[in-house]
Amino acid sequence: MKTVNILIVGVGGQGTLLTSRIVGNLALSLGYDVKMSEVHGMAQRGGSVVTHVRFGDKIHSPLVEPGCADIILAFERLEALRWLHYAKADGTVIINDQAIDPMPVIMGVSEYPADTAEKIGKVIEDTILIDALDAAEELGNIKVANTVLLGVLAGRLDIDAFLWLKAIEESVPPKTVEVNKKAFMRGYQSFNH
Repeated sequence: MKTVNILIVGVGGQGTLLTSRIVGNLALSLGYDVKMSEVHGMAQRGGSVVTHVRFGDKIHSPLVEPGCADIILAFERLEALRWLHYAKADGTVIINDQAIDPMPVIMGVSEYPADTAEKIGKVIEDTILIDALDAAEELGNIKVANTVLLGVLAGRLDIDAFLWLKAIEESVPPKTVEVNKKAFMRGYQSFNH
């Protein structure tokens, strides 16, 4: 198997780390060599969070190099734009259509960039914009927006949906298993079938 390079980016509190652990654990369960690296921003909630996930037959480094990410999974629009230089030219960028103002915007020092998804789409042809938060609200739990995004990501990888659902079941709190499975399938079916 060729190496798969995924960059998961977002803001603290959005579930990026849980999502990366699900991807990593699933790849491990399939017998792949997996390396991950997490970088946390200044604050637990609100700071930038980036996780590099790499898996394949043999992985030597946990870091995805700029220009080498097969997939960027962005939980927020500005984070997608900020990390776009990591995407392969023929890669995929999956963007949650959500804007969370960073501190310079909150302080009035700068403005949130307009048309981020359009700018990204001009660079990476396979750009997917999904309102994962809206989908999660429809399911009755905004905390599963990350699992909606995971479903979109899963559809881009050649791994059976059943295996993803099993990995979710093993990773999330027991009382949230069913809503997380529904959220995953919402994302999986939205852009992949």
